Amino acid sequence: MPRQRLNFLFLNVGHFFDHLFMLIFATVAALRLAGEWGMSYAALIPYATPGFVAFGICAIPAGWIADKWSREAMMVVFFTGIGASSIATALADTPIGMAIGLFTIGVFAAIYHPVGLALVVEGREKTGIPLAINGVFGNLGVAAAALLTGWLIDTGGWRSAFVLPGAVSIAIGIGYAGFLWAGRAGSAVGRTGETAVRSPGAGVSSIGRAAFLRVLSIIVFTTAIGGLIFQSTTFALPKVFDERLAGLAGSATEIGGYAFLVFGVAGLAQLVVGYLVDRRSVRTVFAFVAGLQAVLFAVMYQLTGLAALVVALAFMLVVFGQIPINDVLVGRIASSAWRSRLYAIRYIVTFSVMASTIPVIAGIHASWGFSALFAVMAVAAGCILAAVLMLPRTVSPAANPV
Repeated sequence: MPRQRLNFLFLNVGHFFDHLFMLIFATVAALRLAGEWGMSYAALIPYATPGFVAFGICAIPAGWIADKWSREAMMVVFFTGIGASSIATALADTPIGMAIGLFTIGVFAAIYHPVGLALVVEGREKTGIPLAINGVFGNLGVAAAALLTGWLIDTGGWRSAFVLPGAVSIAIGIGYAGFLWAGRAGSAVGRTGETAVRSPGAGVSSIGRAAFLRVLSIIVFTTAIGGLIFQSTTFALPKVFDERLAGLAGSATEIGGYAFLVFGVAGLAQLVVGYLVDRRSVRTVFAFVAGLQAVLFAVMYQLTGLAALVVALAFMLVVFGQIPINDVLVGRIASSAWRSRLYAIRYIVTFSVMASTIPVIAGIHASWGFSALFAVMAVAAGCILAAVLMLPRTVSPAANPV
């Protein structure tokens, strides 16, 4: 049991670093690099696109390798690879160099979701709370990206924002490799065939083939729209606060601090949602979350000052609250042998949309400002709500229809 808990902790820390590394550039670009390189925010942020493209398209091969080789060994590759890539990115002197560095970060970041989440749900009947706890760590990574990066920009320059987390991630990867080596003789956890034998029915679905395909289609659709919303809020929030909290925040550290507050507190919503989806209809919980998103984005349209901070906290609560719901649905309809690959499909959709969202954010901000972005997100949340209402009333774990 202590080893299982420690392994779960490593997986949670991996989720933290995954989101932290993918959002360091968002704060660096908004608060320092655009001015240092003589570029506008709208002109600079599209150079993040290659990283998010890699974050998406590399999820499929990462999931396939993990299912065929070893999920835990792939986590070692994740920690060390993303850390080394981040350190290398700090050497960039041009936008093209930055894009290349962010691409390599995205390649290794793509490993986490299909591999780490498959390990989190492996052998569990009730997956809501474990996924929610794991999600909170991911959200803390989002929050820390703004806070840590803002502080490092003020104290050591933007390059240190890539170097310090990179060194820590490499050290954790070495520690995880040692942890796995110590337990290798007595355990083969993470090898697909063996874990499938130990828990043949855990986390799969009895809803039938037609309903399976309907649920999978809804997962893909809501994942795509949810990726647009998640990227728009997490990537743009430091810049939103820079523009709309002028009377409350005047330095990179203060802006990062407010973003950390919003992201950190909002991440706790996943615990509530994880508890509810283990005990209530997923359809009902999902519909409530999506509907509330639509309302709050509409309210945020032109808010500034303290009111904008309060509403930003509210909409991030429901944006983060949505994250474990689709992961629970995937865990329920996927067999153990295919789980990494189905998570990879879900996240290649998420991160492909997230990659395409970067130039959309840039274009909307340059032409109409962030008010138009909030209007777009309100409509997108309404589309998620419409799709969720087509879910079966129950999706319960049992025997796989596929």
